[in-house]
Amino acid sequence: MLPAAPRAVFRALTDPAELARWWGPDGFTIPDARGDPEPGGTYRITMRPPEGPVFHLAGEYLAVDPPRLLRCTFRWEEPDPEDRETVVTLTLRDRTGDSTELVLTQEGFATERRRALHEEGWREALGKLAALLAPA
Repeated sequence: MLPAAPRAVFRALTDPAELARWWGPDGFTIPDARGDPEPGGTYRITMRPPEGPVFHLAGEYLAVDPPRLLRCTFRWEEPDPEDRETVVTLTLRDRTGDSTELVLTQEGFATERRRALHEEGWREALGKLAALLAPA
């Protein structure tokens, strides 16, 4: 559950400036994020880990229905040998006008190890999103 209305959550998921404030696992920063959130549009996120060189995540928007649904491909530009393109679906459900249930699925992993790595990354990133959206 996220402490904001669906429109605010959707904006945080699609606006590059907002996305750069919370995206990625703990300790990561986002020096650049770009995107065109419409079906057929693309996105690209530059991720800087706590140590090591930057790397890039990119994909294409498959479905965009503000503020209820976002579906996109997800691929690393510098993939691990176990990586392949996956599909992420984010469904937002209004729970009281000021909170949103976010249901996330990511499908198509090549290995269980990569799925677990993504699950941990999403958990940490969405925790940062919840903190960002929390009332002051």
